[in-house]
Amino acid sequence: MVNRKNRTSAGKHPENQTVSTLHNPQRAELGEAPIVRLLVKMSIPATFAMMVNGLYNLVDTIYIGRGVGTEAIGGLALAFPVQMIIMGFGISIGQGAASVVSRNLGAENDERARRAAGNAFALAAVSGVLIMGAGLLLLEPLLTLLGATEALRVHARDYLRVILLGSPFIALAMTSNNLLRAEGKAKTSMTVMLIGAVTNIILDPIFIFGFRMGVSGAAWATVAGQFLAFLYASRFFIMRKTLVVVRPRHWIPDKSVVREIFGLGIPTFVRQGGQSIVAVMLNNMLGLYGGDIYISSYGVVNRLIMFLFMPLFGTVQGFQPIAGFNYGARKYDRVKQTLKITLGYATVYTTAGFLLLFTFPRFFAGIFTSDPDLIDTAAYVMRYVIAVFPLVGLQIIGGSYFLVIGKAVPSLILNLSRQFLLLIPLLIILPPLFGLNGLLLSFPIADFMAALITMTWLYFEVKRIGKPVHTSSTV
Repeated sequence: MVNRKNRTSAGKHPENQTVSTLHNPQRAELGEAPIVRLLVKMSIPATFAMMVNGLYNLVDTIYIGRGVGTEAIGGLALAFPVQMIIMGFGISIGQGAASVVSRNLGAENDERARRAAGNAFALAAVSGVLIMGAGLLLLEPLLTLLGATEALRVHARDYLRVILLGSPFIALAMTSNNLLRAEGKAKTSMTVMLIGAVTNIILDPIFIFGFRMGVSGAAWATVAGQFLAFLYASRFFIMRKTLVVVRPRHWIPDKSVVREIFGLGIPTFVRQGGQSIVAVMLNNMLGLYGGDIYISSYGVVNRLIMFLFMPLFGTVQGFQPIAGFNYGARKYDRVKQTLKITLGYATVYTTAGFLLLFTFPRFFAGIFTSDPDLIDTAAYVMRYVIAVFPLVGLQIIGGSYFLVIGKAVPSLILNLSRQFLLLIPLLIILPPLFGLNGLLLSFPIADFMAALITMTWLYFEVKRIGKPVHTSSTV
């Protein structure tokens, strides 16, 4: 927070004073603190929050699976691609703006950092309203496109209608959380995510069982959690408790800032959108080759994998502001060091996750349901989907690295590689030849090839990066 002395010296516009004068300790920490300690400090709160955030997705599915039934899980699986698109807008705008903010803070260009934050809020609000209107207007055709069968359609409709109503708050919550993290407020970012997740977990049984609202109760719990999370995050910007002070004038669109936010955010949105497109294709193809039970089983597997990804995404969130700040400050040794440490952790973590799920697939599937057919089917699907999971962390970190250093095109291509360039073509080619097994084999083949492309591109980029201008501290 700006202290009284600095506020007085700044006159009527304290935000015009440089952040380096007002917040030198925080700036020095990102640029000088030992990398391991800094990465732990930045990643652990985000990882904890992401795990709780992922937990409420699991809780939704568990409550619905055991309280409503197997078909309701299928309804959630059908609605999930749209929910990912909504979140994708908020995350991509937030991460694009976060890259602009962190690099400009490192370069001490504070006014552009403020404008990027304000423009991000405006973009998230407009995007959320447009999605809500279009989604509600075209809900029935959308359900058909998602692959809704007669048995699953009613559950998907009930859940999706509520999620669409809450889309503006979901997008704003995601954006504000990324902006808080961009300036190093890892604990505040963690609290924002915890508020959304804990609210959802508490309200789920109340709405689903107490009020007998079924799948719509789970959706209302999700929307309520995101609304409260956004309210909590917004108070920091409104009360000027953030490093980047945002005034109403910063909401006015700036063409160059908007272009940079979208340019850097598109790779993230493509990844989210690619996952949604793949999910839609899978729902339709699973229904064709396996029936409703396979749609529900993939819903279970997908929830488990998304939860397993949460600590990895938390590490990415800790990695981004450190790498972005030091890249902007031209401290390239620290950038390389941060990348190396993060890649090492990601590989160890994904390998451990693979061993756990591959060894005990029926146990984890049984958390969601007591239906033996669903448990057996989910265990069968799981082993295919996670077969090359140890390499997935490398691909995610690599794509994030190009994003934080401001190179949108490589980040876009790497994020396109698994979903659009590899997985979708494989889903088109293999199932007609090999049926259901061909569909499931598409996952490990795409993961392996995407990781290989990412590692090659990253290797040459790291070799090319310039020498540091400043002396960096040792780990």
